[in-house]
Amino acid sequence: MQSQRKTHVSTTVNGEPREFLCEPHQVLSDVLRNTLNLTGTKEGCNTGDCGACSVLLDGTLVCSCLVLAAEVEGKGVVTVEGIGEEGKLHPIQQKLLEHAGLQCGICTPGIVIASRALLEKNPDPSETEVRYWLAGNLCRCTGYDKIIRAVLDAGAVMRGQ
Repeated sequence: MQSQRKTHVSTTVNGEPREFLCEPHQVLSDVLRNTLNLTGTKEGCNTGDCGACSVLLDGTLVCSCLVLAAEVEGKGVVTVEGIGEEGKLHPIQQKLLEHAGLQCGICTPGIVIASRALLEKNPDPSETEVRYWLAGNLCRCTGYDKIIRAVLDAGAVMRGQ
């Protein structure tokens, strides 16, 4: 079998310039976890169905298991590690803790990323809008009511209420 040439990628991850080499077929979730050691992004289904690997790519919510790593050349990636500030949780992280909206932790990073994307787009979503927005994030442990309440509460905090 003929070996394929690796691709050099320059990108920004969580606000920091990063460079890496990747195989042409390698997906972003693999590079984040195994090359850049950002293990917050979880590998769930590897088919884009569970949302555990969700990241922001130039501000757009994507499943990193469906994005080729080479496609992030020159783009900005935000993972769950880039959500809070140094020593301070993002309101969605804090509210998920307060509302017990997490258990095993597999879905949590994707839910945090998706929730942040929603609240940046719509700081005052209805419960229906939150449920619709998070429909691509599967959770087997907590059920969804605690997660939905946490997102709504985080939105209120972010709006200063």
